Amino acid sequence: MKRYAKYARPYLSAFVIGPCLMLSEVFGDIMLPKLMSLIINNGVANHDTGYILRMGLVMVLAVAVMAACGIGGAYFSSKASISFTSDLRQDLFAKVQAFSFKNIDSFSTGSLVTRLTNDVQQLQQVVMMCLRIALRAPGMLVGALIMAFMMNARLAAVILAVIPFLGISIGLIMYKAYPRFTVMQKKLDALNSGIQEALVNVRVVKSFVREEHEMEKFDRANTDLQANSLRAMKLVIATMPVMTLAMNVTTIAVVWYGGNLIIGGTMQVGDLTAFTTYIVQILMSLMMLSMIFLQLARAMASVKRIDEVMTAEVDLTDDHASRKDLEVREGRVEFQDVSFSYSDDGRDKVLEHINFTAEPGQIIGIIGSTGSGKTSMVQLIPRLYDVTEGRVLVDGVDVREYSLKHLRTGVGMVLQKNVLFSGTIEENLRWGDEEASLEELRAAAAAAQADGFVTGFPHGYDTDMGQGGVNVSGGQKQRLCIARALLKRPKILILDDSTSAVDTATEAKIRESFQTSLKHTTKFIIAQRIGSVEGADQILVLDEGRIVGQGTHEELLTSCKAYQEIYYSQRERKEEVSA
Repeated sequence: MKRYAKYARPYLSAFVIGPCLMLSEVFGDIMLPKLMSLIINNGVANHDTGYILRMGLVMVLAVAVMAACGIGGAYFSSKASISFTSDLRQDLFAKVQAFSFKNIDSFSTGSLVTRLTNDVQQLQQVVMMCLRIALRAPGMLVGALIMAFMMNARLAAVILAVIPFLGISIGLIMYKAYPRFTVMQKKLDALNSGIQEALVNVRVVKSFVREEHEMEKFDRANTDLQANSLRAMKLVIATMPVMTLAMNVTTIAVVWYGGNLIIGGTMQVGDLTAFTTYIVQILMSLMMLSMIFLQLARAMASVKRIDEVMTAEVDLTDDHASRKDLEVREGRVEFQDVSFSYSDDGRDKVLEHINFTAEPGQIIGIIGSTGSGKTSMVQLIPRLYDVTEGRVLVDGVDVREYSLKHLRTGVGMVLQKNVLFSGTIEENLRWGDEEASLEELRAAAAAAQADGFVTGFPHGYDTDMGQGGVNVSGGQKQRLCIARALLKRPKILILDDSTSAVDTATEAKIRESFQTSLKHTTKFIIAQRIGSVEGADQILVLDEGRIVGQGTHEELLTSCKAYQEIYYSQRERKEEVSA
């Protein structure tokens, strides 16, 4: 728990004031039954109206002070718990942002969402409950016990027989509850992951008329969560009857025994009334403690899940980089005997012994069959993953020696899956450069052949994109993503099959614009169509993670069988379509 102390430290005053005010309220709760007993024993028994009024005013004043303390305690407890978890959530999100692709792959997106929301919320609730009740319940328990023993020690001994029974019951419930709450949170992860997948891919679902299939998947996950939630909540449900039974049995025993004492003349009616109230307070405090323990069991399951994220070792950092101040200035890229595997043990390599050099300003075409390692290879340049063997050099320096910020600032990348964010077109493009002028922004859009359709929208660059850019076509989305990368003015530009939804004429214009707007930028173009890369200075042909051909279009047509097969098969298809 030391990890969480730093989140409480800035709000220490609220963490202290809240419980202290709650203890003040407890003092009033303890004194009220005693005051009532005095009214009954002295005022009512002696028909002393003045005494009753005086003590009544004291009680009203006590209640007013208690109300003020209760409100203040609730406010400071809420402030402390909400601020505590707000800072924790901020750090948790920052940790996720620091994750490498490999780290993110180890957690499902739905699971991370649950941890950032539901699990943190569970922790917030238990912190608030502890601040409001954790001192109040023991304070009331101790205070009520003291007052009860001061009134009648023999009668108070009845409660001592009940406390061990309740303690054992609460312990057993906590022991059983913790693993059940852990399973429940995992089922919530699964449900959230399913919901996210269904909503993100809703257009695919509808186009394949798979709504019923998705509803069945959701029903299974929802039913599974329901069953496990009920299994966990059964323990919570069982707590109340156990506590109520103990309270009622104890109260009956006290009233029976106390009644006999009154009949025997050894106890006054007011004392029995106060004593009964103290017994109820003692049992209520035990009930509150049991609820705290149950919430703690649930919160501990959430804390464990939060810890898994916070303690996850980020496998890709620049902590040991020796050239953190270095920036990418030329854009020269060199792969020296590079091999790469997604697994920790280095097996099942997706790239083996990759060697090539890209000079500044060159266009490097990359082509190959699906699964040949094209995307994996270019992801090593900005260190989205680290090489398993060999080295990747940028401007003659190993990419691991750069700071991640400087390295990735120098590399513009348009991913295979184009992503736009909620907001306007202008806000999306400014991801490339927040300080860019409108003229620079439009120039980048024009180079990506996007300015034409953007200005055709009623609101132009102020057009709201909707979530994920749902109101633009696939080709338009690709061009906006290219414009965003161009606005960054990178020294290295990577286009990962990012013109697949663009017609050949528009694609040709985009490539032409590279000769002017990105003349000195090293450009990597991954493509399925040979027409997209045939003008490249170098073309790399990949097959099963190896470079099987390297050269210009003309050179590969005479020397590379794999390239020839791709070229002639595409030309035949083109001729068939033309016919």
